[in-house]
Amino acid sequence: MYHFEYVTKAQAAPVKKELIAIINAVQDRLRDHFTFRFDFIGSSSRNMITQDVKSNIGFDFDVNIEVNDDGQEYSPRELREMMKAAFDRIVPNYGYSPAEQSTRVLTIKFKETAHSRIAHSCDIAIVNNYTDDDGYERQQYIHFDKKSNRYLWEERSEGYYLLPEKEEWIKENGLQTDLRECYLWRKNTNTDPHKRSRTIYADAVHEICQRFGYYD
Repeated sequence: MYHFEYVTKAQAAPVKKELIAIINAVQDRLRDHFTFRFDFIGSSSRNMITQDVKSNIGFDFDVNIEVNDDGQEYSPRELREMMKAAFDRIVPNYGYSPAEQSTRVLTIKFKETAHSRIAHSCDIAIVNNYTDDDGYERQQYIHFDKKSNRYLWEERSEGYYLLPEKEEWIKENGLQTDLRECYLWRKNTNTDPHKRSRTIYADAVHEICQRFGYYD
């Protein structure tokens, strides 16, 4: 049984401010190689950050970093490794552990050693936004294939592009409260430990759209 609750703006704001300072320091460190922009995405951009108040894992943020490398001077491996090295140099000054590698992201964690608890964390994806030949906006992210030890630009799935349209419909129809309640309920009743929050959120969006007539 989970005990997820929404994190308040007062709880999240100082952590977000610190993460911005960390990313700004990484920008300064890498400026001689390339520049980049960043965006907070996912639950933090929707004011829907959650945490299980009875677990030893706090709340997390998601950030997309878009590197300005139009000439493709750097390979996906070089970009990920340079980014990791820069974060690893900066984050200890703020009490975070070195970045952990996963398939889609780098993750930095702030751990409360006295309580053996992760207070908060941040998942960082390196992305490339572009317009395809048909004029549609698309996105790739750097994917780390652990089996082959390769880094590749991976296209987002089609479902990724359908979500904003559904979110806008929910907003236009005043259903944000219903979505918040559905999302929290789904997180607390989820039985798949491998199911990520973004998938649970997408399921909640689909349910609200189905319940209130988006598909009619």
